[in-house]
Amino acid sequence: MKLTIGWLYPSKMNIYGDRGNVLALAQRARWRGLDAEIAPIGLGDPVPREVDVFFFGGGQDQEQVSVSRDLQGPKGQAVKDAVEGGAAMLAVCGGYQLLGHEYRPHDGEPLLGIGLFDLVTVAGRERFIGNVVVDTDFGPLVGFENHSGLTHLGPNARPLGRVRVGRGNNGRDGTEGARHRNAVGCYLHGSLLPKNPRLTDWLIASGLGRRGDGVDLPPLNDAMEQAAHAAAMERAVRTR
Repeated sequence: MKLTIGWLYPSKMNIYGDRGNVLALAQRARWRGLDAEIAPIGLGDPVPREVDVFFFGGGQDQEQVSVSRDLQGPKGQAVKDAVEGGAAMLAVCGGYQLLGHEYRPHDGEPLLGIGLFDLVTVAGRERFIGNVVVDTDFGPLVGFENHSGLTHLGPNARPLGRVRVGRGNNGRDGTEGARHRNAVGCYLHGSLLPKNPRLTDWLIASGLGRRGDGVDLPPLNDAMEQAAHAAAMERAVRTR
């Protein structure tokens, strides 16, 4: 069985170790005997129909301008259609913001998103930097935030979880991230997936499941991943 990972804008939206999320998806699939292919999707590139899991990383404001333009029209619609059709997605920071309705920077015109998530992000004056722990349906997720965006969820948005340590979406309402079908958006860099294997496996299984068949991934020896998760959790709680 083949798993196709669509990496959106790898040369534009790839900061703070986000590349590790793509590597984690591919490696955990290969450890189970799956044929994992990473398909880069850059500016002007079409969205392959066979993508099972998308990854959309973070970037600087100047990079988000060109990416926002590229996502308008058929390309953004193709991403939305893929998710509505069952494809999985992880989006982090800038990618997460552009899956909402718009991102409003300090200077310049608002950057339009694709509206996959019912949310709007406004550039804030304070930068949120530090370890994060979020209580979610996948258990506690641990990562690192570094953003000044203030993301506010609309009435049709479902948060990824509640912040235990850190600032989350906006530093006020206690939410972090958003979920829609098999898509997850958040501010957790680090990278997120290598030390949160339960979420990684859910993305893989969900992406494969879009074909209509239930997927039961065989378990892996996650001693190293669990140790990394525990160490990151301990550090986050100690330094909050």
